[in-house]
Amino acid sequence: MSNLSSQAAAQYNNNFLKEVEAMVEEGNWVKMCMQCGVCSGSCPTNFQAGWDHPPQEIFMMIRAGKREEVLNSQSMWMCTSCYNCIVRCPRKLPITHIMHGLANYAHRLGLAPKNQPTRHFAKLFWNNCIQTGRVNELKLSLGLYFKDGFKQGIINGLAMKDVALGLLKAKRLNPFELFKAHGCKDQKGIHAMLKKAHEIEERRKAIKTA
Repeated sequence: MSNLSSQAAAQYNNNFLKEVEAMVEEGNWVKMCMQCGVCSGSCPTNFQAGWDHPPQEIFMMIRAGKREEVLNSQSMWMCTSCYNCIVRCPRKLPITHIMHGLANYAHRLGLAPKNQPTRHFAKLFWNNCIQTGRVNELKLSLGLYFKDGFKQGIINGLAMKDVALGLLKAKRLNPFELFKAHGCKDQKGIHAMLKKAHEIEERRKAIKTA
């Protein structure tokens, strides 16, 4: 192999690619991307302002070792989970899973973009849901309205007052759930299940990095 070929091979055999393969869901598929761009052409978001890079660029950047640029990117958080990219990928890469896996990994490392709205909603929804096993819509809505402070929360709430009144009339919104939310019957079982899932995931990561 020539020096030039050796340098090119080394460029794509970097530590960040190995890190993604070990720590990111379905990350071992990244090296299989052939850069055809079908995923980009299939995405219904049309890559609006929030997208820094389409999926195939993210995968190439991983292979090129651009760790900080990838993990700080907004791109993974813009995925709507429509699965068009997976259906149309000629190599059947689990692109949606990889994008969500990268977002989750960036979040765990504290490298995800601050105040990223999708990340904020995901955290709010998850922390809300795991308390009782069911989403408390009232607390979830209030958390979204007041994320930018009390004053902005009041403005947001007043803007949605007609919707709130409609939900109250239809008995789809219960103001007393602010104090005691409805939940699943076996909440201890749900918490035990989530704990077990977390343990399995940690073991999986330990095996992959060993």
